Amino acid sequence: MLPVRLLVVEDDKKIASFVLNGLKQSGFAVDHAANGEDAYALASATPYDAAIVDVMIPKMDGITLVQNLRKDSIRIPVIFLSAKGSVEDRVKGLQSGGDDYLTKPFSFTELIARVQALIRRSTDKGAEQTKLLAGDLQLNLLTREVNRAGQKIELQPREFALLEYLMRNAGKVVTKTMILEHIFDYSFDPQTNVVDVLVHRLRTKVDKDFPKKLIQTYRGMGYALKT
Repeated sequence: MLPVRLLVVEDDKKIASFVLNGLKQSGFAVDHAANGEDAYALASATPYDAAIVDVMIPKMDGITLVQNLRKDSIRIPVIFLSAKGSVEDRVKGLQSGGDDYLTKPFSFTELIARVQALIRRSTDKGAEQTKLLAGDLQLNLLTREVNRAGQKIELQPREFALLEYLMRNAGKVVTKTMILEHIFDYSFDPQTNVVDVLVHRLRTKVDKDFPKKLIQTYRGMGYALKT
C-alpha cells in the first residue's frame, strides 16, 4: 500500500491554498482540481485514498461529481466541504455517495482527523491496521510516533511519509521517481536532489545510532528498507 494520496476539489483559491499547504505539511501527497470536470478526470485515472470535495464548484458541482464517480464504481472515500450546514444539506451529501460532511468555516485539525478516520475505515483491515513493523523499527499510523529498539525517533512530516512508504514496501526497491510521485507532487523536477536529501535526513535519524542499517541504497535504481 502506498502513502496517503488525496484529491482536493475546491475553486476558492484562498481555501484551496490553505488546505493544500496544510495537507502537504502534514505529510500527505495531494493533487488539486478547481472544477468538477477536472476532478472527475483525475479521480477516474488515479487511485486516491480520499477526496475532499467542495459542494459548490464550477462545471460539475460536487454532488454530481460524486454521483458520477459512484456510477462508475469509483469508491474513493469523500468528505464534502460546504457553507451549507443544514440537516437537509448534510443528508443530501451523504445520500449522493459522500462519506462525511464538514461545514465551512472549519478547523484544519478537525479536517485532518476526519481524513485519517475515513482512510482507516476504508482500508481492508480497518482500524486494526494501525502499526507498521520492520525488525526493531515501529511506526504508529494513528499517533504518528516512530521508535526503534524502544527509542523514540522524531520525524518531520515528509520524513514520516517516506518511512511509511519504505516500510509498506519493505524488501522492495523504490525508485526516486516513485518517491517523488507519492511523497511530493508532480510539480517537482525529477532531476532535483530533493529525494536524496530526504533519504539522507531519514537515514540519519533511523540508522545512524544503530549497528544494523535498515535503509539501503541501490545505485542507479533507488532505495529499500531491509531487515
